[in-house]
Amino acid sequence: MPPNAKKVTKTPLKKTPARIVATARTAAKTSPKKAPIKKVPVKKAISKVPVKKVVAKKAALDRAAAKKAPAKKTPVRKAAAPAAKKAVALTAAQRALVAKRAAAAKAKATAITKAQKLREDKSKALAKAKAAAQVKAQKERDAKAKALAKSKAAAAKAKAVAAAKALREREAKAKAVAKEREIQAKARDKAAAEAKKQREIDAKRKAIEAEKQRKLREIERRNQEELKRQERREAEERRRLEALERKMLSKPYGKDEAFLAELRVLLLEAREATSAQIVVAEAEAEEMLVDRERLEYDDEDGSSVASDIQRDQLKDFATALRLKVDEIDVALARVDDGSYGRCDECYEPISKARLLAQLPVFTCVSCRASV
Repeated sequence: MPPNAKKVTKTPLKKTPARIVATARTAAKTSPKKAPIKKVPVKKAISKVPVKKVVAKKAALDRAAAKKAPAKKTPVRKAAAPAAKKAVALTAAQRALVAKRAAAAKAKATAITKAQKLREDKSKALAKAKAAAQVKAQKERDAKAKALAKSKAAAAKAKAVAAAKALREREAKAKAVAKEREIQAKARDKAAAEAKKQREIDAKRKAIEAEKQRKLREIERRNQEELKRQERREAEERRRLEALERKMLSKPYGKDEAFLAELRVLLLEAREATSAQIVVAEAEAEEMLVDRERLEYDDEDGSSVASDIQRDQLKDFATALRLKVDEIDVALARVDDGSYGRCDECYEPISKARLLAQLPVFTCVSCRASV
């Protein structure tokens, strides 16, 4: 057989099926999901190059090579050798084809096993997801049941609270009614006691009014006596002032203006202090008079007489303070015209020490000692 025929026969038997089978195996190993076995089956890859076509093509190639090759004279034995070689080559090709078919069947079985495993894994995953969904649904049902039970408990609790509140309100209302009745009873008792007390107060007021009238008459009598005494004091004061006016002729410190200014300041301070004492004494006398009219005095223990005596003393003290104020005014007038410091009795100058020590002063030490 010529060498060209050998090359032609080897190419379709070895390269084409092995490449297809290797491609299918690689696709099955690397990415079973992207290239499943169903899309590239082993049978279909092998069927692309059937045995009959291969044998017919080989025979055609042999015939074409025989026509082109020059005719040789070969013995009979030599002509039979190529036929035997051809039979052996065909048998090897069939064995290779059988081996390839077996490998394809094995690959198919492996692919089927993988597919079955994938289906089992998928079914397990679906079962697991279903179980998880059932567990989740069961949990949701349990949660709903718990929430329902909780809401029922809350409703029962709210109902119990409302019942307790209503009971407390009824009790509070009953207590309020009882308290109102008690208050009304106390109000009636209080009104009766107040009426009795008012009657006693009215009787007491009448007695006080009678006593007040008697005291007013007594006060009026005493005021008349006080008015007479005041008139006598005013007459004496007028006489004294007239005497003072007669004596206001000399001016012992008329030239010493600084000393007179100092005396004026001291006299003014003494006048303010004396006026304040007069206001206090008169206020105390008026308060004693009001208290005497308000309170009930028993004439037997002499409290009313003592109060009147004390009030008269306060009035006399206020009158004396007024006289002192008048004397201070006179002294200020004398300071203004410069005649202050002259003795009213002997018309001699009074010493500065005595004038500063006693405010006001109108007599010297000798005349004062002889009085």
